Amino acid sequence: MSSEADETQGQVLGVVFGVIALVIALVIGVVVHHTGKQRAAKAAAVSTAPVAMADASGASVVVENGVVKFYFATGKADLAAGANDALATIVTGTASGQKALVSGFHDATGDAALNAELAKQRAFAVRDALVALVALGVAADSIELKKPEETLATGSNDQARRVEVSLQ
Repeated sequence: MSSEADETQGQVLGVVFGVIALVIALVIGVVVHHTGKQRAAKAAAVSTAPVAMADASGASVVVENGVVKFYFATGKADLAAGANDALATIVTGTASGQKALVSGFHDATGDAALNAELAKQRAFAVRDALVALVALGVAADSIELKKPEETLATGSNDQARRVEVSLQ
């Protein structure tokens, strides 16, 4: 009888240890899942915070609330360093089916026709940067250009010389 009791006791202990191992695995799984959600929430919070990058030419790029704003040096259409990094949120949006709206703006100083043409060249530069990211999921037909607008009395001319990219 003692060998039967030992065998039964061994089976019970095996089941108990199995249940304990299962509970531990479940707890670890829940902790890992919860930690992943917290990291995703932190990443989302970081992506909505304003991020600015500038270079020596005076050109800069700012990402704020999902809108990418490119600021340009006077008379230039060169993108600031970090343009591709700043466009990451737009790339993600277009990959999910949204359209990228590229809007050019210009200041009120100088010749209006030249300003409008320069704003158009700037918008094309931003569009071309997006199209260059085709490998990351941006198709040319997911980009819409909006006619350049003149910015009047809303701040400095530096702020007026910009292109904004947003998702629709």
